Amino acid sequence: MAASQDDMLSFCVDTTKVCSCVEVRFIDKVKGKGLFAKKAIKKGDTIFVERPLVSSQFLWNSQYKYKACEYCLSALETAEDNARRLSGNPGLSLPHTELCKVRPELHQACPQCQVMYCSNECRQAAADQYHRALCLGHSQEDPDHPVNKLKDAWRSMHYPPETSSIMLMARMVATVKQGHLTLLQTLFTTALYDDHLNMWFTPEGFRSLFALVGTNGQGIGTSSLSQWVHACDALELTSQQREQLDSFIDQLYKDIEKETGDFLNCEGSGLFLLQSSCNHSCIPKAEASFPNNNFLLHLSALSDISPGEEICISYLDCCQRDRSCHSRQKILRENYLFVCSCPKCVSQMDELDLTSSSDDMEEEITDEKVTQWPEALDLPVEKDLVT
Repeated sequence: MAASQDDMLSFCVDTTKVCSCVEVRFIDKVKGKGLFAKKAIKKGDTIFVERPLVSSQFLWNSQYKYKACEYCLSALETAEDNARRLSGNPGLSLPHTELCKVRPELHQACPQCQVMYCSNECRQAAADQYHRALCLGHSQEDPDHPVNKLKDAWRSMHYPPETSSIMLMARMVATVKQGHLTLLQTLFTTALYDDHLNMWFTPEGFRSLFALVGTNGQGIGTSSLSQWVHACDALELTSQQREQLDSFIDQLYKDIEKETGDFLNCEGSGLFLLQSSCNHSCIPKAEASFPNNNFLLHLSALSDISPGEEICISYLDCCQRDRSCHSRQKILRENYLFVCSCPKCVSQMDELDLTSSSDDMEEEITDEKVTQWPEALDLPVEKDLVT
């Protein structure tokens, strides 16, 4: 059953504004649906802000002391605490701490299992949506609890940094190929089975759900330190004050890189209903970001968009989009199960057999790790969350 326009917009923050700005249309049986502009949209405009149907932190976050709200993924560390941990300097003091928006006095724990939330509203929302079924109570630290066994099994297959990157997708597919999916399905069933949800616990249903999350999941990153840095950028300062602050921040990031590397944000993923209707283009018209330091997705225009024009995003990062047509097609085919026909790829079709030396090197690494992909595994995958 097809989702109505109202359903597609139901998780947006301002549905009236979004309804006047965009619409979801059926394109064809190959591409499915797409998001189209109903009026002119200027470069830099926020097209919509959307809550996820469901979201979750990556399981390695807690192992590395990353603290975030269990519901909205908002950072629970203050910017100063975050900077101290990441830099390995417990005595570090940040200037302009008033710019940090984290409010520890509002944080609340689940009374039973003690998982943390940024507010009573998030604690209640989680309880209403899913946490009553998942709350482990006094068994939160029990390694033999079925849910903890499920988490441990997943962690053993997905090492940090956990992102929606190519390598994460490769490991997901490799997990299927090597037979570990059966183990996860069994643990998943033991932990969460309910009679009226039985379709998701069959091997076919579990594969379908697994593939749905893999092809539609949107990465989410939150950081109180990053939010503080952006707030500092907006300060009105003298030239000398700006130079001193920028020098301090530059040195801080150097210290963090030396101590922690690139693993700076609390990371997770979510499924977004309207955003999932955006098709891919190697020349995207819009991009998703999370400027509120929580799970609210902001879709912003990268260029002017005319009424009636399709609003495409890119499933590739900037570096991947700069690679050859051959390599872009390979990444999209193997991880998202389609062949791109965007204007850039169509104009470069004659280059499909050409690869750069860096592309060849990357493919050699990939081929060593994964030799079978979802097409060969007959995974039932649809591009959209709701059809």
